[in-house]
Amino acid sequence: MSDVVQAPSAVRRARYAVAAVFTVHGAVTGSFATRVPWIQDHAGVSAGRLGFALAFTAFGASCAMPLAGRFAHSLGTRTALSLLISLWTLSLALPSLAPNLLTLCLAMFAYGATSGMADVVMNALGVEVERLLGKSIMSGLHGMWSVGALIGSAGGTLAAHLGADARVHHALAAAVLTSLGLLVCRWVPDVRPQEDEEPPPRFAPPPRSALLIGAVGFCAVFAEGASLDWSAVYLRDQLEASAALAAACTTGFMLTMAVARLAGDAVVNRFGAVRTVRAGGVLAALGGLLIVCAWHPAAAMAGFGLMGLGIAVVVPLCFAAAGHSGPNPSQAIAGVATITYTSGLIAPSLIGGVAQATSLVVSFGVVTLLACGLAVFAGVLRGGARGGAKVSPRAAAVPDPRP
Repeated sequence: MSDVVQAPSAVRRARYAVAAVFTVHGAVTGSFATRVPWIQDHAGVSAGRLGFALAFTAFGASCAMPLAGRFAHSLGTRTALSLLISLWTLSLALPSLAPNLLTLCLAMFAYGATSGMADVVMNALGVEVERLLGKSIMSGLHGMWSVGALIGSAGGTLAAHLGADARVHHALAAAVLTSLGLLVCRWVPDVRPQEDEEPPPRFAPPPRSALLIGAVGFCAVFAEGASLDWSAVYLRDQLEASAALAAACTTGFMLTMAVARLAGDAVVNRFGAVRTVRAGGVLAALGGLLIVCAWHPAAAMAGFGLMGLGIAVVVPLCFAAAGHSGPNPSQAIAGVATITYTSGLIAPSLIGGVAQATSLVVSFGVVTLLACGLAVFAGVLRGGARGGAKVSPRAAAVPDPRP
């Protein structure tokens, strides 16, 4: 490894740059999630049809993520991430423009595809920086994603309170976030393959090592996606909360996830990945019970808070476990991400379909059952989140992250 890469200042710069990318990525999600009720009303769709449209987000991500490894290999991580982050932030403006179900589905597919590919590349970069540092940082990086989501959702809550048109809100947010994304991507590590390294397949299926890890992530992403996309609708429709309070529930959910993820690395290093995820599964299940039994908006908001606290570190630990499971972090992470995002494909449609047939209360009963799966299957993450990881040949080739 070169002296430049070994320099603590260069590694710190790389860590901060990747963390900033996570923040921008999260801000897009937060900006979108708080305006889902407005988008539903503008498109004129029922809860069931909204769930169907939201499923195209994860469908687009699942289709595009296996392509991410080849994309980064061809362009280098810095160029690839700059392009993908720009496409992702600009796609924020699309869903609020959709006047009907068909256009909403197309908008959500594009939104999900760009999100998923950017997600894979930035997580692979996070694993590379983690190798250089020799300690766990993935939970903290995802904590910065949650901070970004919190900032985006706070802006969305304010916009909803003021009765702002989501088309104007999202166009302005997309312009600002695109500029920020391009700026911070100038400082991310530019990981390039070695001369004798074979390019990954154009469409890489999930490796075997990703299947069990992905099953744990599946449960967490289902709960997270259901809470992000449906918490505001749940408070508005089931508990007759105002639009501003319903949006604030989504913000509160993201706040608990942000706090838990920022503290997550210390917790994992102290108690280990398995015990951390098992305890989180118990908290998430308790939160789910509080949601389905809620008699007042405050009780449901507390339940969503517990849900966020319980599932917060699960996905970062799944990505860390995948990234350390083989010689190609991008391919392994893409495999786990494809499986976990399939949960996001199922969650919106299942929540909406069950709500259409019964109620949203029953839908979140399903979420609670899956949260219990975190406690049951946490053992597959044993050894996945660890410090002192050996530096891979690709990490050794990381140049100075300065532009």
